[in-house]
Amino acid sequence: MANNRDFKKAIKTACSVIAGECIMAQEKDQKKEWDSLVIDAALVQQEAVNRTSVKFDKKPAEFANGREYRRARRAFFKGVEKEITEYMRQEVGEIAKKMNDLR
Repeated sequence: MANNRDFKKAIKTACSVIAGECIMAQEKDQKKEWDSLVIDAALVQQEAVNRTSVKFDKKPAEFANGREYRRARRAFFKGVEKEITEYMRQEVGEIAKKMNDLR
């Protein structure tokens, strides 16, 4: 994870683009269905941002040297980023399928 703040911005940007697409595609007779997709996008954003707020639970004293600590810390945060990316990919895919079904 290069920067937690930038990662959160990317999540928020992706979800806002999805919500914007849902709003632009709304038709009068399907307004409730499209609104539910906007809410789904907001919930995905909230969950993904919440998942980024984790801390590395080990201390430098638990490692032989600083290099091992940094390596373990980097691996931990890469795993977190991968997990969030997979979560986003799955949830956004489901929202996209629902959007396509409404068109």
